[in-house]
Amino acid sequence: MIVGIDAGGTLVKVAYTENGSLNFMKYPIAEIGQVAVWVNGLSDAEICITGGKSGVLLSLLDKKAKEMVEFEATHLGVQFLLKRMKRNEQDYLLTNVGTGTSIHCIENNVQERVGGTGIGGGTLMGLSRLLTGVKDYEEMVALAQKGSRDRIDLKVKHIYEGKTPPISGELTASNFGNKIFEIADELTKEELLAAVIGLVGETVSTISVQAARHCRSSTIIYIGSSFLQNPLLKEVVESYTVLRGAVPLFLENGEYSGAVGAMSVLKEESI
Repeated sequence: MIVGIDAGGTLVKVAYTENGSLNFMKYPIAEIGQVAVWVNGLSDAEICITGGKSGVLLSLLDKKAKEMVEFEATHLGVQFLLKRMKRNEQDYLLTNVGTGTSIHCIENNVQERVGGTGIGGGTLMGLSRLLTGVKDYEEMVALAQKGSRDRIDLKVKHIYEGKTPPISGELTASNFGNKIFEIADELTKEELLAAVIGLVGETVSTISVQAARHCRSSTIIYIGSSFLQNPLLKEVVESYTVLRGAVPLFLENGEYSGAVGAMSVLKEESI
């Protein structure tokens, strides 16, 4: 068995081969001990670990494992997953939306980190909890799907009411900026959660498009655990990326890119 593990700030993602097939698993970071028990129970396996919590996981293992830099592992995993999708992208911007967001320019299959933001999945979870009291991720996403941002976010067309704006009227002029003081007590959990996802999605896509222009690329590949079972975030990022003139691409199983990259280092030809 060949095992790649990406131990991140929120989730532990695992990619492994068994009987010639590629398999995926994920665990909350609080269950990293269970991941260690599973790995320690493997009788014959090659293991490579990456991610911010890789040192923690390594300390829990009673067998040898390789370790690699997260950015390079993610890049290799993206390349592999692109091939699985029969895509031949050579130059693109890569935006990894995990607990925070990391942005990389890929040119001639060489990656360079060009920036990032603290806005990401951690922001989504934290703000949602503070504003609504909802703790469960799946409940957050389900409620947000039913909500509208119309009463919370101020759009450009609202400012230029009665005349043609110089930029797209559908762009958000101010997240949480639309008469909030007047209606704060009326807002529902659904509206607030939708607005939080809108804030995260628009921030991520806006800085990604700006970075893509600097990188001279029109394609932005989005990956990360924040998109897991979160169609609204994906919808916001996709529509805002297009609205700002770039081409979004979401990888199948993209949240496992780091784990896949770590695994591919061990024996790519066996995957």
